[in-house]
Amino acid sequence: MAKLIALILPLGLDTFAVAATLGLAAPSARERLRISLLFSAFEGAMPLIGLALGAPLGHAIGSSADYLAIAVLLTFGLYTLLRHEDDDQLARLTAARGAGALLLGLSVSLDELAIGFTLGLLRVPVIPVIIAIAAQAFVITQAGMRLGTRLSDRIRDGAERLAGVALSVLALTLLIEKLLF
Repeated sequence: MAKLIALILPLGLDTFAVAATLGLAAPSARERLRISLLFSAFEGAMPLIGLALGAPLGHAIGSSADYLAIAVLLTFGLYTLLRHEDDDQLARLTAARGAGALLLGLSVSLDELAIGFTLGLLRVPVIPVIIAIAAQAFVITQAGMRLGTRLSDRIRDGAERLAGVALSVLALTLLIEKLLF
């Protein structure tokens, strides 16, 4: 259960930061629902894609696959910690359709792709994890967009950086666990 929380919490923080930025554009209830469903779909699907790509790769490279999965997770954690989103560009994406909506979905789900690579290493049940990720994405997106206009840039940036720290700590914890056990 602790691994599940450690896995889902940083994903929620990152989603919240993006959704809060989108909330600056004051999307309508219909747009909030559309974006929440989009985020849920992408965030639920990306771990499955990561798992599908990671499993054959893991078999091909053998015992070093766990270390590769940890490196991917750490890389995305550090990327999330160090990146800076263009708030104006994200706010314009609230009304995006087609390719723009795909870009928006991808922008919040790359860390879920990295999580997919590590699902086997985490030894957590896949279906409950996917359901939990998709559900938290919907709830967090709704909350982030509703609160976005009330939150300062500093709080939104802090949530995103906290997500990066949490993903990095999870990766380092897995590395320590792998080295010691």
